[in-house]
Amino acid sequence: MRIGIIGAGAIGGTIAALLDRAGHEVAVTARGDGLAAIRENGLRFDGAWGDHLARIEASERLEAAPQLAFVCTKAQDAASALDENAELLRGITVVVVQNGLDALEVATGFLPDSELVGGLALYASQYVEPGHVTVTATGSTYLGDGPGEPTDAARAAASLLGTVMPTVATSNFLGAQWSKLVVNMVNAIPALTGLSVQETIRDRELGRVVTASMRETVRIGLASGVRYANVQGLSDPLLRVFSSLPLGAAHALPALMARRMGPVPNLGSTLQSRRRGRTTEIDYLNGAVVRAAQAIGRSAPVNAAIVDAMHRLESTEGYLSREEASVLPLR
Repeated sequence: MRIGIIGAGAIGGTIAALLDRAGHEVAVTARGDGLAAIRENGLRFDGAWGDHLARIEASERLEAAPQLAFVCTKAQDAASALDENAELLRGITVVVVQNGLDALEVATGFLPDSELVGGLALYASQYVEPGHVTVTATGSTYLGDGPGEPTDAARAAASLLGTVMPTVATSNFLGAQWSKLVVNMVNAIPALTGLSVQETIRDRELGRVVTASMRETVRIGLASGVRYANVQGLSDPLLRVFSSLPLGAAHALPALMARRMGPVPNLGSTLQSRRRGRTTEIDYLNGAVVRAAQAIGRSAPVNAAIVDAMHRLESTEGYLSREEASVLPLR
């Protein structure tokens, strides 16, 4: 099958390399040093799912219509990427693999005639350098659409992707998005401090901030009527209990998540963006919690403080000290 991958970063590069290894005709979009590296040396892939050098077609925009496409850009880049490639994506199944809550809504505006499927990647991969992606921790990819049962398009895409990585066509995709949003709360503090996810969670004071942002996210989701989906060991009953615990007891959940990540330092996608000099997804992660709170007449002070701190740092190469990051609001 001819498959287009828009965005050959950590997630898109992983999907592209595995599908190429399985014998599919893969074309990716990339820019700058990443595009040059893939064109010259191929896409180098290694880590938990094995090694592979993918000699694939690479360009700034797709050059031929695919039969199936994956949009794997950062959330803040989705609109421009969809706009640039819309002509070749119309009428086919397009899987939008992104963090946050807005992916399908944004894609619908550009591709009203396409079969749109949401995707959530729960494995950990890193963009090591241009043209080189590594998987540091395995996990499943969840595909679906909205609060109901998965569509036929979601099932078909999951069947194909499931031949190269663990993939689930899930019901209650909205609940899965919120569960993944809770998981993504571990990303911000590493991006603010330059430390790995494991280091921030194990640090007593920084771990309290991570826990507070997760707990606040769960509470806002529940207040919004969300039924959390079973994703990466999280479930609605578990998160309801977590939301009611004091910080000290609640910290057991992110601590367990850190142990499951294993010994390889997990940088998180937000810190990876900062190290590459890119804007981050903070407005689509912690910022999504703030907007959801505002929509129901509430506030999210922990996540709002994290968003503000990231905005102050994004135009610099600096990081907060442990002391500076640990005094973010913990209400």
